Amino acid sequence: MEDQRLLVSVKRVTTRLRYTFDLIFKDILGIEYSFETDKDLFIQSKQPKITYDVHPIGDELFFYSAGILFEKGIEDQNLAVIDWAGTKGLFATHPKYVIPFDPFAASFYMISRYEEYLPHHRDIHNRYDATESIAFKKDFLHQPVIDIYAHAIRDLITSRYPHFIFPERKYKFTSTIDIDNAWAYLEKGILRTIGAFGKSLINLDTEEAVERLKVLLKMKADPYDTYDFQLELQKELKFKVIYFFLLGEYGTNDRNVPVDSRKLHSLIKSLADYADTGIHPSYGSNSNPERLRKELRILNQILKREVHNSRQHFLVLRIPETYRNLIDLDITDDYTMGYAIRPGFRAGTCTPFKFYDLDNEVKTNLTIHPFAVMDATLKFYMKLEPSEAMSIIGPLISEVKKVSGNFISLWHNESLSENKIWNGWKAVYEQLVREAVE
Repeated sequence: MEDQRLLVSVKRVTTRLRYTFDLIFKDILGIEYSFETDKDLFIQSKQPKITYDVHPIGDELFFYSAGILFEKGIEDQNLAVIDWAGTKGLFATHPKYVIPFDPFAASFYMISRYEEYLPHHRDIHNRYDATESIAFKKDFLHQPVIDIYAHAIRDLITSRYPHFIFPERKYKFTSTIDIDNAWAYLEKGILRTIGAFGKSLINLDTEEAVERLKVLLKMKADPYDTYDFQLELQKELKFKVIYFFLLGEYGTNDRNVPVDSRKLHSLIKSLADYADTGIHPSYGSNSNPERLRKELRILNQILKREVHNSRQHFLVLRIPETYRNLIDLDITDDYTMGYAIRPGFRAGTCTPFKFYDLDNEVKTNLTIHPFAVMDATLKFYMKLEPSEAMSIIGPLISEVKKVSGNFISLWHNESLSENKIWNGWKAVYEQLVREAVE
């Protein structure tokens, strides 16, 4: 295919502008483009071209600029929202335009997480409250709107310039598994085990006490030991898996087995033979970055190589501080971008993207991989039964497939256990995977 390049007329080039156009044209649509600030040269050019400004130059494709990509600093934005082509458009302009809102401004607002820099409410875990987001309020959280915008832009360019070829993007699926608690009963140490037995007896939960005893006596498999099932499914359907390991100090919300457990080390090494791995920064590390450095060092030592993937435990993500801490530790890929209370697309996309630090107005080298759905969201926040789960998951998969994006799920080894509260959820995961890989 001969070299093709889209020409874009703009009044001036900013970091925000280049970041957003890189996302739309390079990352999602897979084409090259160049900016032109000289109107005479733009008019003379025979290349496929568009204008991004407040007025068109001629009869070229014109996209109205709402201005945010030419600003610096953070301030409240006038988010005029309209219904458009089955989704929502931010920064509405005028119905006479080919797209009656600014898709580039809308994309930047979503992808940069602009709203998370503005004053907002945080939940009990110090997380941005999803109910404050524009996507939740206007009911488009379930759609990767940026990818939808990009495809609409592609179709307009193709209609105007039929010989301009866009490469085909391939849909991808990645299953990510958080190992918060490698085993329900094993490797907990004498004191924790005795304490757990005592708690079961006080609560008259003899069933749990008996099960724990059988597991410790090797008369029964530990219920959280679901790794053979996971590997068998992975080998059968051949999909990508990433495991995130919690290696923090024991605390209220960090209850994995002791990090010096040889059995845990062996598990980590064995899973790393079949899948990618990442650190699962502990809840406690959010208030103590030095803990994160220590946890990452432990995982590096276990695997005898540097780990560059990460996902925050409890999805505790404070922008930009969390990402800056990861960058300082040479983490290159983070998988935290999603909400705990609702499934969907927190950043408005199902495409990996570089984190843009709004405070410093700089595009970083940290790649953000947004996930679409988590088991705990469906079970604990939405209070769904297993039989209801696919009615939420299925449409999300379909939305991603429509735009040939990346569908990423978040599950836990314990939710595959069929143990107590997780009875029935193993089948949900298997159904999710089978539908996602097709």
